[in-house]
Amino acid sequence: MAEPRPSDQTPPPGATAALILADGSAFWGRGFGATGDAVGEVCFNTAMTGYQEILTDPSYAGQIITFTFPHIGNTGANPEDIETLTPAARGCVLRADITEPSNWRAAQHFNDWLAAQGLIGIGGIDTRALTARIRDLGAPNATLAHAPDGKFDIGALRGAATKWPGLEGMDLAKEVSCTQTYRWTETRWAWGSGYGNQDNPTRRVVAVDFGAKRNILRCLADLGCDVTVVPATATADEILQHDPEGVFLSNGPGDPAATGEYAVPEIQKLLATGLPIFGICLGHQMLALALGAKTEKMHHGQRGANNPIKEQTTGKVEITSQNHGFVVRSESLPDGIDVTHRSLFDQTVAGIAATDRPVFGVQYHPEASPGPHDSHYLFRRFVDYIDARR
Repeated sequence: MAEPRPSDQTPPPGATAALILADGSAFWGRGFGATGDAVGEVCFNTAMTGYQEILTDPSYAGQIITFTFPHIGNTGANPEDIETLTPAARGCVLRADITEPSNWRAAQHFNDWLAAQGLIGIGGIDTRALTARIRDLGAPNATLAHAPDGKFDIGALRGAATKWPGLEGMDLAKEVSCTQTYRWTETRWAWGSGYGNQDNPTRRVVAVDFGAKRNILRCLADLGCDVTVVPATATADEILQHDPEGVFLSNGPGDPAATGEYAVPEIQKLLATGLPIFGICLGHQMLALALGAKTEKMHHGQRGANNPIKEQTTGKVEITSQNHGFVVRSESLPDGIDVTHRSLFDQTVAGIAATDRPVFGVQYHPEASPGPHDSHYLFRRFVDYIDARR
């Protein structure tokens, strides 16, 4: 269908879905996946592959994802390419209708998978215009609605978007974290054999689950780690009861300052032990807060599988996978904490390390699910720190 003006409040013929922004702008299209409506922050992701992993990344809790790549659905869906069993994203926005699956691993049509997961989708949107709006004006709150009969209560949908408080100040880690401690043994996927199992671990690691992606845990297990996963609310004493040789702080959603109210004091206690600590994404931000730095919400965030990061010491440029809407403020870092990586998009902090102890974190996703493998060395650095203390 022809793309109506964003300000058009009248559904065009054939419209079965709408994205209503808090400012009243309306984007009309064709609905797919689940029916109903969902409220969240609209963001965009530039990755060309991995839509299933993206939608199941717990870090997207509370967000409606706009895919800038137009051909979504071409690899179908399968039970392997997921990062959590229960997606926390609110829905997705596409340029075109879902592409028919054409991949030997496809076990399900993407539309059917979305419906089964309770995720709402809208197609036929001018995603370039929406992405440009987010880039220029910031990530808006919106309501995504799918009504097969084409009937929408525009006032109610806009009202829901207006009343939604937004991600700043919101602690979402508790919503996506595990509620009980468990052991993780699955290793990375390999061609011809699928996922493996770590049955002979040589290092003990506790992973604090702020919304951990499965492939991060797989990368740890792949390097011989016996991984014990604990909830986001675990205390330092509870973590140390597992006698870890290293502590990992996972990715996750929401405002790090809000999650930090209960997590930062515990991380500070862990820092006092001298144990190696490695943080990714929200875990990196939590580590920075525990070390005395501050975080802030970004204008529109960075999300994609092709973001360039420069390693400050060597000058090496890594192409990385990223998904974050908050960032560590560079000027707030205390003495003794070096910036190890910076984004080449905007020079924001992408990695930090303590100069006097085996503690470091990165803003991006070295497990790259989806994305390139340039940064897998960071997991090796973590286990090397563990080995060096023996």
